[in-house]
Amino acid sequence: MSAITMPQISYFLGIAIKMFYRDHNPPHFHAFYAEYEALIDIQNLDLIAGGLPPRVLGLVIEWTALHQQELLDNWARAKEQETLLQVKPLV
Repeated sequence: MSAITMPQISYFLGIAIKMFYRDHNPPHFHAFYAEYEALIDIQNLDLIAGGLPPRVLGLVIEWTALHQQELLDNWARAKEQETLLQVKPLV
């Protein structure tokens, strides 16, 4: 599997959540919404880089808090280049 592969692990309300294989620390994921992209720290629920509209960022942070352990588990899987698991969308 290529290091540039970024599988989508969730999708909700027009927001795509993706995670790179063997990405840099801290554990994070990429959130895409329209023309926006943001990197979200899984452990601290913080915006690392990029940006999203405020309402969308709030939804992503809420979703992250609900699925924090699943995301950390996927981060560990990505570091080992294992298949990532889908995470339930925010409903």
